[in-house]
Amino acid sequence: MIEFSREETVALSERLRDWLAAELDVELGGFDAEFLLDFVLRELGPRFYNRGIEDARALLERRAGELAEALVELEVPEPR
Repeated sequence: MIEFSREETVALSERLRDWLAAELDVELGGFDAEFLLDFVLRELGPRFYNRGIEDARALLERRAGELAEALVELEVPEPR
């Protein structure tokens, strides 16, 4: 489960309330917004988190390959 500090939770809930009001004309109280945020974090958060991990892994693998190529270029041919 993705967890945020109390301050972060309040800030995220306020942003969620503002967005819902502006985009969907839905007014939520603070408790309801935090409840919705908790649901989104619990149900959708792991997918976003895992996608971030996958992206980081792909980047790391790509950079490791680039580093391996750079090291090969630095090798000095050995005399025969």
